[in-house]
Parts: sequence; C-alpha cells; structure tokens
Amino acid sequence: MSQNRKGGIIELTMNGERYDAKGAFTYNLGKPQREAIIGGDEVHGFKETPQVAFIEGAITDNKNLDLAKLVTAEDMTAVLRLANGKSVVLNNGWYAGEGSGNTEEGEIGVRIEGRRAEEIN
Repeated sequence: MSQNRKGGIIELTMNGERYDAKGAFTYNLGKPQREAIIGGDEVHGFKETPQVAFIEGAITDNKNLDLAKLVTAEDMTAVLRLANGKSVVLNNGWYAGEGSGNTEEGEIGVRIEGRRAEEIN
C-alpha cells in the first residue's frame, strides 16, 4: 500500500459481513471530550465529558440486505478499514441510525454506537 494515500477507498464490515460503504464516513473512539474551565483570573484547567464511540456513514442497499435485522442489531462488531491502512474497531455496538433509505441511489444511513472503539494500525 502506498504511504502517500491518506483517504479514499474504505471497507465496512459489521459482524463479519461486508457492506457496500458509500462516501465519507465519520468515527469517534469515545474518549472523553475536554473543555477548558475558565475563571475570572485565568484558565483553571479542564473538565472531561464522556462521548459515545461511533462509526457513521452510508451504505448502498441491495437485494440481500436485511434492513430489519440491521436496525435492530446489538452486540455487534463494526470495522471500518481506512485508505491509510488503519482500522477503527467498535465492539459490543448497537445500531443507532434512523433506518431510513432513499431510492435515488439506494442509500441507507448507518450509525453504530458503543462504549468505546479502538484504532488499529
């Protein structure tokens, strides 16, 4: 794999099944978000707020896709393989999207959430 490729081709699997991933996906590892605590005199430090880990994007519908099964899925493992060679792995996740599709391009929005995800090189 080229060391210069940073984006582009991706692959999405959920519970070992490959899905037709479309366009731009976003993800969050679920690490705490930090926000500054600012006093009247100076910055006092920061606070941390939990965040949900997620993998979100869109897939293309096809004849073999069981949408009802997908939108009720729990305890799933989602793996997003990135163009740069890394993978984002979310274990014990659940489907958190709307489950809506469109007919123009057969697109279904997907959002898998969980307690944490990890980045694997």
